Amino acid sequence: MSAQNAKTRSLIPQSSLRFSPINGIFLALGFAAITAAYVLLARGSTVSAPLLLVLGYGVLIPLGIIL
Repeated sequence: MSAQNAKTRSLIPQSSLRFSPINGIFLALGFAAITAAYVLLARGSTVSAPLLLVLGYGVLIPLGIIL
């Protein structure tokens, strides 16, 4: 590796988003809650389906991105 290449490599900013296994768990739980909510919605549930949608879209998915 040349000196110029090493200098250029050190100037490239590193991404501040680092996803850990906990992020994947929250995202998977969010997608599972959303999927279950749409299945319940198709079956006619008018109470649990919206609650699961709010939980998935409003809580779990943002936690999976932020944490």
